[in-house]
Amino acid sequence: MSDLKTINTQAIALAKAMPEVAGGFRQLAKAAHSGSRLSSAQKELLSASFGVVRGCEDCVIYHVDAARKLGAEREDLLEMLGIAAEMGGGPAMVYAAKALAAFDAAN
Repeated sequence: MSDLKTINTQAIALAKAMPEVAGGFRQLAKAAHSGSRLSSAQKELLSASFGVVRGCEDCVIYHVDAARKLGAEREDLLEMLGIAAEMGGGPAMVYAAKALAAFDAAN
């Protein structure tokens, strides 16, 4: 499993190599997270669940950590992972287990 420090280091290196693309992506992420109906923690859990469904381990680790720091609890994650597993089938179950392990490892 990747670690958050490595993920961040790689993201910074990529942003330096392609600043215009990275800047555009940051603007997209900021706009996507700007609404007020869902809490910031819920948005991070949703992002983590998309990482689960898409099989993006680094996405799962990054967004699970962010959700935890914003006050998401283990039970919140489990509820979101259930929906991700429903929508993603067997592969999502494997990544749901990785998301839970990432959350537990951070505590």
